[in-house]
Amino acid sequence: MTRPENVQDRVLRVRERIERAAGRAGRSAREIRLVAVGKTHPPDRIGEAAAAGVTSFGENYVQEAEGKIRAYPGLEWHMVGKLQGNKVKKAVSLFSWVQTVDSSRLLSEISRRCVEAGTGMPVLLEVNLAEESSKAGISPGELPELVEAAEALAGVRLAGLMAIPPVFESPEESRPWFARLRKLLEDCAGRSTAGKGMRELSMGMSHDFEVAVEEGATMVRIGTAIFGSRPGRRG
Repeated sequence: MTRPENVQDRVLRVRERIERAAGRAGRSAREIRLVAVGKTHPPDRIGEAAAAGVTSFGENYVQEAEGKIRAYPGLEWHMVGKLQGNKVKKAVSLFSWVQTVDSSRLLSEISRRCVEAGTGMPVLLEVNLAEESSKAGISPGELPELVEAAEALAGVRLAGLMAIPPVFESPEESRPWFARLRKLLEDCAGRSTAGKGMRELSMGMSHDFEVAVEEGATMVRIGTAIFGSRPGRRG
């Protein structure tokens, strides 16, 4: 009888797929950070993934993340969901990264809270590539202005871009969108002082991360392929 696949097995398989995709693109898998997204999964599943060697985790909700982060403080934690202004102070105290900055107002609030706490925060700007009304993120046309605004802000470091492209049945259909985000990052890096440090591309999830790696992703956000299907939202 075949043993049911567990989190450790899934982590190993995802890493193998990342390695093969990186190889196809002439890259090293060491260039790609695996961010395991534990949205709605209980803390013990985080522990299972950590035991399998995962060190970076993503969460969508500040309230839900707090208990997990307190339980596993030695891990790197990424805010990958919509961050509301009234949750920024708490988020700054909990997370290592914020991947979903989508306005100058939010960027300024993160800066203010970082300065108050005497800390710094690497952030990614979330781009709504297809300008879908159902998704967060700034339009590509708004990106230069937000990058310029960051130059005057202390406590935050623009590290790169993040995006969730339109969902397609075939992962291959996501390729042009990933390529576009890579080009936007290149444009940002050459545009201003704040943009010169932007090297991270957070793109690709369970259904399309191999294509994202082939197109230059430095972070992939993997939930279902590691933890299985999600239970109901928790907080």
